[in-house]
Amino acid sequence: MEKPWLKFYEPNIPETLDIPEIPLHQLLEDSAKEFPDATACIFLGQEKTYKLINEEANKLANALNKLGIKQGDVVGLMLGNMPQFLTAFFGVLKAGGILTLINPLYQAPEIQFQLNDSGAKAIIIIDIMHDNYAKIRDNTKIEHTIVTTMADAFPGMQVSFTPPDVKGYHLWGELLEKAGAKQPKISLNPKDTPAVLLYTGGTTGTPKGAILTHYNLVANAHQCRSWIPFAKRGSEEATLAVLPFFHSFGLTVCMMNTVILAGRLVLHPRPDLDQILRDIPRYKVAFFPGVPTLYASLLQRDDLDQYDLSSVTACLSGAAPLPMAVAKAFEKMAGANLVEGYGLTEASPVTHANPIQEKPPFDKKREGSVGLPMPSTLAKIIDLDTGEDLPPGQEGELVIKGPQVMKGYWNKPEETTNQLSEDGWLKTGDIARMDEDGYFYIVDRAKQMIDRAGFKVYPRDVEEILFTHPKVADAAVVGIPDERRGETVLAFVVLKEGETAKAEEIKEFTKDKLAYYKRPEFIEFRDELPKSMVGKTLRRVLQEEYLAKQKKK
Repeated sequence: MEKPWLKFYEPNIPETLDIPEIPLHQLLEDSAKEFPDATACIFLGQEKTYKLINEEANKLANALNKLGIKQGDVVGLMLGNMPQFLTAFFGVLKAGGILTLINPLYQAPEIQFQLNDSGAKAIIIIDIMHDNYAKIRDNTKIEHTIVTTMADAFPGMQVSFTPPDVKGYHLWGELLEKAGAKQPKISLNPKDTPAVLLYTGGTTGTPKGAILTHYNLVANAHQCRSWIPFAKRGSEEATLAVLPFFHSFGLTVCMMNTVILAGRLVLHPRPDLDQILRDIPRYKVAFFPGVPTLYASLLQRDDLDQYDLSSVTACLSGAAPLPMAVAKAFEKMAGANLVEGYGLTEASPVTHANPIQEKPPFDKKREGSVGLPMPSTLAKIIDLDTGEDLPPGQEGELVIKGPQVMKGYWNKPEETTNQLSEDGWLKTGDIARMDEDGYFYIVDRAKQMIDRAGFKVYPRDVEEILFTHPKVADAAVVGIPDERRGETVLAFVVLKEGETAKAEEIKEFTKDKLAYYKRPEFIEFRDELPKSMVGKTLRRVLQEEYLAKQKKK
């Protein structure tokens, strides 16, 4: 197939990559062997080297094998961004296990569902999240619970957690202390062996476990590395790791991309703006992956000019649409290239990104575009009804093919067949278009499209306009039932601090900027919008809240 995007690649980025067929944990082992004393991570001032992380991962792997965790067993990991996440992630893989990453903010029923659906036999959990897990522990098949605490990240600090008097509980520190540091021997086929089960679809339906093989994740790590040609392996450049590692974006773009470069991860367990602004100059952070809400929040600071952000060379925004107003303002303030990319859990996750240029002018990115397909990645637009390929400029469903595309959904063959063709094309569920040059534009989620009297309204189109209003800090658009037109448009608006506005003012603002059928008929002001852990606005939650409120009237 034609690849018009290749002519817009940055110099030294190849069309295809030679992806090594190796276990995922070998990326850590290679960096530890070549740069043993390089700093792998920094957590609240504490540093750990690649050699130490690798040794700890070996110890955990041996401990897990001794507990009876064998090759192919699933282990749940419920940790925030901390050194133990790195050790646990690679340790489980070295033991031959499969990881399922669990959001630490999940409530008891959500934890229970994921543990049972994945068939997890063990879980590694931080003590401060233990209470929710304890409520459902007996309703799962978990045989071993390994508990870590903040003390495990700080030598000399006393462990305050006392395990319950239940069989199968283990303290992290004690397990590692008793285990040997020799790497266990396992044999696996990277292309066929699952490494991680990442659950997706929770905001649109029942969550499904995307099976990401060792090869899938190794491939995406190499693809991300290739996209920043000026990033040098072994230079110890720092990445701000504020995106949660349990999410595919944080896992690959922050963690794995840094490990493959033998760089430093500046770990942030939560997005604390003060800490972010202190750590960027302190550790000379070069790479700052984030989500639009994070960049927007920083821009609202009135003390931003007091911080030196000149070390930042590249910012990749993902997980949610990046408003152009935010991108331009942040770039002007930081002097770094802020580009939008695209991916989905089922693709490990990165498939597209705008070219990341080291120095201005940053002229290879396109406004509103998620960019170009990554090396070794094919992408096209197909007709929603017929499945036929569409030419540039026409809107349809985005489909993707590449080495990063998942093996399928865990124990869901029918769902797998619906999303993944026999020849490897993944249906994304996103409405998109490609221009003549091969830049892709996400129009919206197919499931979130609003049908207003036969006219298609994509929430993102409306939100982009609302974001340009000088008083608007955040916005989200949903469809609500309408007897006459089927659906109509409702906009949730968050005003900037100190601003006031009436619904009519917001509506009037859209009149000469949107077709009449796209204009919000109703405006609801909110102090904040519900977000996922990575900052994605939860439109479905807003829609459900509104409909529940209407029902009570």
